[in-house]
Amino acid sequence: MTHNPQPLHVDADFAAKSEFGRILVNGTFTFSLMVGLSVADTTMGTLIANLGYDKLIMPRPVHLGDTLHAVTEVVEVRESKSRPEAGIVTFRHELINQRDEVVCQCLRAALIKRSPT
Repeated sequence: MTHNPQPLHVDADFAAKSEFGRILVNGTFTFSLMVGLSVADTTMGTLIANLGYDKLIMPRPVHLGDTLHAVTEVVEVRESKSRPEAGIVTFRHELINQRDEVVCQCLRAALIKRSPT
């Protein structure tokens, strides 16, 4: 899906001989999955635009067959200086595997519609 032909992601024999011992899920797919899992709980119906992602880390590998879930925390909320109908929300997203290990984390800034006053 990411068009990344790195053998660690597509060649079981190659990956078996690596330090990881088996195929790894591509990091950009992992990141995208984490953000996608968060949308229903965070920005569905309120998002104007994603403004950027920061401090993306992948401290542990993801393997085929892992069970993952996403957790999101709002870390900052502020008014938009240029758009009075919107605010900027910064989220910390974490993707966690079945062993309760964080496998991906980032900060995400989003321009969000404000509630009517």
